[in-house]
Amino acid sequence: MPTLQQVCHHVRSKNAGPFWVTIDFFFDGPDNFARYHAHPALGAATFAAAYGVDAAAVKHFPVPDLNVLKVSYPRASVQGGVIERDMHSGQQYARLLNLELP
Repeated sequence: MPTLQQVCHHVRSKNAGPFWVTIDFFFDGPDNFARYHAHPALGAATFAAAYGVDAAAVKHFPVPDLNVLKVSYPRASVQGGVIERDMHSGQQYARLLNLELP
């Protein structure tokens, strides 16, 4: 089974304002984008489990012209808050890299 890092040439995460995080999945090409952008392994339940958020709050934004999937979810705490651990959310993508896509 391929992993996410095998079908994407780049994955990054970033803050999307003080209340949201966005993870961008840059697929290797249109074939991988078409095959995996709506894959259940990249569904709301995966993000809810991985980041402790409500699945109903997870948003998917496919960008077919760029072979990119953007997924946004609410931050656990406000950016810059007293319990903030990753102010720019630049490390949040790492736990998904070995996600298997059966």
